[in-house]
Amino acid sequence: MSAAISEPGAEAAETSVAVKKPSGGGLGRYVLIRFLLIIPTIFILTTLVFFLMRITGDPITAALGGRLTKAQLAERVHAAGYDRPILVQYFEYLGNLLKGDFGTAVSDGQPVSSILLNYGAATVELVFYALIVAFILGIPLGMLAAYHRDKAPDAALRVLAILGYATPVFFAGMILKLVFGVFLPILPVAGRGTTETEYIMSGVVGPTRFYLIDALRIGNFSVLGDVLAHAVLPAIALGVLTAGVFLRLVRTNLIGTLEQQYIDSGRSRGISEYRLVTKHAYRPALIPIITVMGMQIALMLAGAVLTETTFEWKGLGFKLAEYLTARDFVAVQGIVVFLAVIVAFTNFLVDVIAAFIDPRVRY
Repeated sequence: MSAAISEPGAEAAETSVAVKKPSGGGLGRYVLIRFLLIIPTIFILTTLVFFLMRITGDPITAALGGRLTKAQLAERVHAAGYDRPILVQYFEYLGNLLKGDFGTAVSDGQPVSSILLNYGAATVELVFYALIVAFILGIPLGMLAAYHRDKAPDAALRVLAILGYATPVFFAGMILKLVFGVFLPILPVAGRGTTETEYIMSGVVGPTRFYLIDALRIGNFSVLGDVLAHAVLPAIALGVLTAGVFLRLVRTNLIGTLEQQYIDSGRSRGISEYRLVTKHAYRPALIPIITVMGMQIALMLAGAVLTETTFEWKGLGFKLAEYLTARDFVAVQGIVVFLAVIVAFTNFLVDVIAAFIDPRVRY
């Protein structure tokens, strides 16, 4: 017997849109407001980062103080303009940021913008892989936990979720390296590819620096397989935390949805619990995942520092750890500001998508 049930959430959304349309521009106003809020957010973040980096003194002395004489230090500090009033330096820094100039690393002389260009794609690619892991693990397991509510599978999955988001990223990485690098050496445990893959990638014309995309562009499936193999362990280490969050979120919201009146109506018509979960209840239960996506991506970018260091994944997190060790606060400042801008725009996009899917968010 086939039965169809109507979901009041969808009807409410349609009613909300119908009611609000005459006033015009509800979604447009929401998007505009959210976009305008990015400006003060980025301004506050860049200001905090700038002054925090100055707590220990000027960047030249912090990075090179132990290697240069006082006279050499004074000359370098003066040449870089770090002996000027702090507010003068601050406004010059803001002006340079507007022009896309993030400064020059003190320790190796590289423009920070070049560092961002060369290593940023690797970090974004790693976060993309980790999100896939989080979706693949978190959503189905959350649905399974809700389906077996208050039974043994549910209890086991809840414990698994707690372990997932309570386990430090670096510890998960070390366990994965130990298991798959020593006991079961079936996956690579370091880098983005073999030496051969790196050599091939270095010769790609007009590279995107996303190894997955570049491997597909050149049509080299051997390289593609190697790239994906190298991504497995760091993606799991970074994605397992978010997978735990998704699992609990899907479980909680799906249980709430299964208690709705229209679901009870479906049960009374003889629709199986499995079909109610997989065909009707899961869609409204997934909407909250979108609302937390921005925060989870921000956490992944933070976790990328330890993940990339653990797996020698040459991304911004790896470089950030290097520059922190070298006390190169110009490079650190540039990388942190860049990541903060990515987080701000990611949250904006997530808010827009959430408002588009669920009209109640807009008003």
